[in-house]
Amino acid sequence: MALADLDDAARNEDGIATAVNILKQRFGERCSTGQSIREQHSHTMTYIPAQLPDAVIFAQSTEEVAEITRVCHEHHVPIIPFGTGTSLEGGVNAPNGGISIDLMQMDKILEVSAEDLDVTLQPGVTREALNEHLRDQGLFFPIDPGANASLGGMVATRASGTNAVRYGTMRDNVVSLTVVTADGSIVKTASRARKSSAGYDLTRLMVGSEGTLGIITEMVLRLHGIPETITSGVCQFPSVDAACNATIMAMQCGLPMARIELLDALMVRCMNDYSKTSFADRPCLFIEFHGTPASVDEQTQSFAAIAEEFGGTSIDWVSSTEERSKMWKARHDAYYAMLAHRPGSQGIATDACVPISKLAECVSETVADVERLGLIAPVIGHVGDGNFHVSPLVMMDDADEVARAEEMIERLNLRTIAMGGTCTGEHGVGQGKRRFLRLEHGTGHAMMRAIKDALDPNNIMNPGKVV
Repeated sequence: MALADLDDAARNEDGIATAVNILKQRFGERCSTGQSIREQHSHTMTYIPAQLPDAVIFAQSTEEVAEITRVCHEHHVPIIPFGTGTSLEGGVNAPNGGISIDLMQMDKILEVSAEDLDVTLQPGVTREALNEHLRDQGLFFPIDPGANASLGGMVATRASGTNAVRYGTMRDNVVSLTVVTADGSIVKTASRARKSSAGYDLTRLMVGSEGTLGIITEMVLRLHGIPETITSGVCQFPSVDAACNATIMAMQCGLPMARIELLDALMVRCMNDYSKTSFADRPCLFIEFHGTPASVDEQTQSFAAIAEEFGGTSIDWVSSTEERSKMWKARHDAYYAMLAHRPGSQGIATDACVPISKLAECVSETVADVERLGLIAPVIGHVGDGNFHVSPLVMMDDADEVARAEEMIERLNLRTIAMGGTCTGEHGVGQGKRRFLRLEHGTGHAMMRAIKDALDPNNIMNPGKVV
């Protein structure tokens, strides 16, 4: 098995040279062919080798994106949309070269409608910047993938994260999009109405398409009121299996958890070393509840009783913003904590998602694989919706260790699909999961391919990704 499904297609050298020349004349210094800029706009986050674009253009409006796209369409030149570059599956690589369109200068929050609980904004706005803007209005945007990703990138990859168990994923929180398609047309996918029976759902088609069907240049997103009370806590368990089963029981009892995050014993050790926390080296759940003071008090008591059944420790609940922020920062720094645990290693970040009833079984079998193969691979996950991550820390110059990591990832994906799950709950397909997407969807993959061919007949929109 290859670590990623990397295309090795022929480059359109003449077309690329012509398009770059036209675009340099049009955009001047905002069109860069410098080596360092091109390197920054290729894959940098995990194991997948970087594949550089030929030029990077810093776009500032929908009209500019459409203009760039029309030039690339005319000359059959690949286009790769770029936000903050936090893709974990090679989604921003340029396997056939081409033009990377950096959207981070399109960072305006255009309108907040508190009455309608929505916001209109450009794709370069980051999650943290949006919530900072909304704070004084008593509103927030709940999707939190950990990294301070751009919201355009989060829509394109159908991002999820720690709050998804209560608030859903990006799919559930997008009202409408403005998209530039492969021929440079500007399409609005829906109105701002909360529901519609008018025609195909173009919005959901674009959410999660990873730039392969169009470039998102404007969004209308759902907002939520900041809860009156937010309470968080950490509960430790004798085993990963016990933590998973406590999660399953809590979900089946209908507890409205805002977040419930699993960390195995190794991940807890990494976190203690990196974030200077002092938890015992045992698996744990990070939990959070949102609501009124009375409802949150009831929910925390109910969860504590469930946890006790599975050997969970007593929970010190915290409600102050400062204490909660410190706790969740340690959780969000998990990736860097893992890398610090084994200096010189490369983290192969992978994720899987199964029906909640299969969670304990899937995690336990995966941990058994990690132990059998002699890997160092912390486990962490948004287990309230059956989504978890296993990240082998691999010395990439050790061919045998790389092969063992590949075997573990292969078995994880096949196991997940066999259990009625998906090869990726939130990272996206990119280059890294293309083969497993075909296995997961079967004949449905041919339908995806047909949609791609119909909307992008010249295959210039982020080629080599997803399908």
